[in-house]
Amino acid sequence: MSPQTDRGAGQARPAVTRLEARAMDLALRAAAEGVRGANPLVGAAIIHDGRILAVGRHRGAGTPHAEIDALRAVRERGEDPRGATAVVTLEPCNHTGRTGPCARALVDAGIARVVYAMADPHAVASGGAVRLRAAGVETVEGPGAGRARELNERWLLATAQGRPYVTAKIAQSLDGRVAAADGTSQWITGPEARRSGHALRARADAVLVGTGTVLADDPRLTARDEHDAPLEHQPLHVVMGARPVPAGAALRDGPWVRIADHDPARVLAELADRGVGHVLVEGGPSVTSAFIGADLVDTLVVHEAPLMLGPGAGATDSLTVGTLGEAVHWRLDGPVRVLGGDLEITLRPAPRRPLAAEPSTPLGEACSPES
Repeated sequence: MSPQTDRGAGQARPAVTRLEARAMDLALRAAAEGVRGANPLVGAAIIHDGRILAVGRHRGAGTPHAEIDALRAVRERGEDPRGATAVVTLEPCNHTGRTGPCARALVDAGIARVVYAMADPHAVASGGAVRLRAAGVETVEGPGAGRARELNERWLLATAQGRPYVTAKIAQSLDGRVAAADGTSQWITGPEARRSGHALRARADAVLVGTGTVLADDPRLTARDEHDAPLEHQPLHVVMGARPVPAGAALRDGPWVRIADHDPARVLAELADRGVGHVLVEGGPSVTSAFIGADLVDTLVVHEAPLMLGPGAGATDSLTVGTLGEAVHWRLDGPVRVLGGDLEITLRPAPRRPLAAEPSTPLGEACSPES
């Protein structure tokens, strides 16, 4: 996409300077370090007097947006952003949610020019560029658009489909089991991996399990710290399935809802109507398989423990894969982390690769998230 402005027909399009291109590269790198979820990955840089003054990024729901983070860094260095250029990987938002509109913040800071990679497709948050231009700020759209879109491809898909962003978490053994043959599953992974799982819960708007998991494990589904104390943000507890939730179920101690449906798309639609923007799916295997099979998992987090369980419940036993050509492919989304004795592998979907036809051997609800 070529850089462009909306300054009227026949007017020359302003070139993007080499320094702005360099700033966009830094902003995209910063964006990639952010947290995937209900919000896009966004980075920003501030340029003034031929220098890149600061680079910022968005660190997750409820935290300052990238533009605000970059402006804060500029001011902490004793610099004045008036007359500066802001380079952002996404059109500055024009929406008041947990934070105020970034377009207004840029205007108030005296920013003279904004270069952004791609327009915001979100109906609620879009319109920032119009607001900037109305305030006399020059805007340029397009530089870095390809990289920005690739970085946010699943968020863009979720936004286009009008559904929450979905993270699925699996805690499994080396041989892909989430429970032993007798159904025991606590604990496959160690305390460090469990703390990371609780941090995932704290970033999500809702944690979802199936009724089978509720009946087998009676999980609390709360987000807790290393001392088992509740964290500040608690997700909605969602139970998916037809069977009733027992009156004494632990998850009833917090906000909860049962959705009597087995179709992941319909469940997400109901959660979207409730204002949920990010869902963490914790299983069991039937539920996780249903979301993966429907291509509704945007990020997959696998906690893998160095043990083998042999026969037992597999993480995705209900996933329908008849032949190698039907395999569901994933790609790494960041470095593999060592959490105590376990590994944390973060993945995002990759396009299914067509394979040459050749003889294949067909591949052949237990537990359980953390409680």
